[in-house]
Amino acid sequence: MLYAAVEVTWAVTGTTVQWKEHSAYAPEVQLFLAALALLAGGACLAGTRTLAGPGRVAVATALIVALPVFVVGMNGLPIYFVTMVALSGVESATGLAQVLLNTAGAALLLLAGLSYRRRLRGDCPRCGRPHSGAADGPLAHPAASRAPRRTRVAVYLLMGGLLPWAGAKTVWTLGGDALGVAGDDWQRATSVGASGPSRAAAAAGIDVTVLAAMVGVFLLLGLLYPWGQVFPRWTLFLSGRRVPRLLPLIPAWLTGIPLTMYGAVLIVMAPLMAVGVLPTIEPSPPFTAGSGITWMVEFGGLAFAGLGSGLVVAACSYAARTRPVCAGATAGRHTGPGSGQRGCGGSSSRS
Repeated sequence: MLYAAVEVTWAVTGTTVQWKEHSAYAPEVQLFLAALALLAGGACLAGTRTLAGPGRVAVATALIVALPVFVVGMNGLPIYFVTMVALSGVESATGLAQVLLNTAGAALLLLAGLSYRRRLRGDCPRCGRPHSGAADGPLAHPAASRAPRRTRVAVYLLMGGLLPWAGAKTVWTLGGDALGVAGDDWQRATSVGASGPSRAAAAAGIDVTVLAAMVGVFLLLGLLYPWGQVFPRWTLFLSGRRVPRLLPLIPAWLTGIPLTMYGAVLIVMAPLMAVGVLPTIEPSPPFTAGSGITWMVEFGGLAFAGLGSGLVVAACSYAARTRPVCAGATAGRHTGPGSGQRGCGGSSSRS
């Protein structure tokens, strides 16, 4: 209801809400989003009741239709994150508010859909295991464990997509030439309007966007290894305590999904521009040739999609390895770490 009220208010008052650079939401789109939000909210409420076959189909359809729309609407979240970390200011306050509203909507719909699916299967809506009694008793947490070797290898390969993009930017920041761009020209172009921290990082040979990517890599490694489940010794007062499960999962989902979508678009765009199916981007300083921009688009796609999908894969493994179960869950299934793990959707593997 809050989402719908905001969208209707913006549509009626003619408020400009940025969708992407030089593009804004049309009032008709905002009214459609408001109606979709009300439909999804009604489906979530109906999902808490015992429904017959048609009612179940209606609820599932509403959630399946609404969730992708909100997920696409959170696509700009990583870009806003990088600009705020660099203290470069927010390009559009209403655009940021729209992204945050879509993010909250997507997260809540995902949780509601997961809970609804578990109830349909006869499982506990909280822990996903079948057991008698209420779903508000104590929880049993599995011991800390690292991701399976196959998962770690897959994530490391995906992280490799960062290398061409980060390498080119690091060369430029250090004053070298790459892709037809001179390091001096790159430094002059990026220093215009840059914040103090960004200029200080560049002076040390560190591009602020590469630094933000390294924060994502740190999060990713925490999802793979036990120190992401139990605070290590270097965290001082928190050492030895269990890491709240949602602390790494929420940022992993919120950045991983939009980064993957954005990167996938760039990966497809670059070859199409190279063969002339899509118009090439006209070079502007510090770029001197369209081919350099095309390569950088491809490198960016590999970096964003690699880091984003790596976060998604690692988060799936982390969610499966750390998911607690209600203490009253039946002993008919294994609940120890590494057995009966559930994937992103929360459904266990059954024989």
